[in-house]
Amino acid sequence: QMQLVESGGGLVQAGGSLRLSCAASGRTFSNYRMGWFRQAPGKEREFIAVIARSGGDTYYADFVKGRFTISRDNPKNMVYLQMNSLKPEDTAIYYCGAASLYGLGSRASSYDYWGQGTQVTVSS
Repeated sequence: QMQLVESGGGLVQAGGSLRLSCAASGRTFSNYRMGWFRQAPGKEREFIAVIARSGGDTYYADFVKGRFTISRDNPKNMVYLQMNSLKPEDTAIYYCGAASLYGLGSRASSYDYWGQGTQVTVSS
C-alpha cells in the first residue's frame, strides 16, 4: 500500500496563489507517476496534471495551462501543485494520485492510490 497525504489547501481570494503538497510513503515513490485531480460538489473527479516517474515529463488539462505547475521531489517522496491566478471555479477538493502504469494517464481509473484530499476555496 502507498499512503498519500495532501496539504496546503485553504481559502484564497481570486487571483491569489496556493501551493499544494502531497507526501507519499509505503512504496518506492519513483516507480509511480503522480497526478493531481479535483472534485467539486456534485461533479466528477477532474484531471488537472500528471508528472512522469522521473519528473522529466508533464501533461496538463487545458483549463490550467499557464496557471498551474506540477513538480516532484523523488528523494523527498513529494509532489507539488503550484496554483497561480486562482479563480472561484477552481474551488474543489484537490487529490493527489499515484499510478504504477507508464505514460501520462489522465483517467482517474488508472490511478492505484489516492490521498484524502485538501479543500481549496477561492473567493470572488
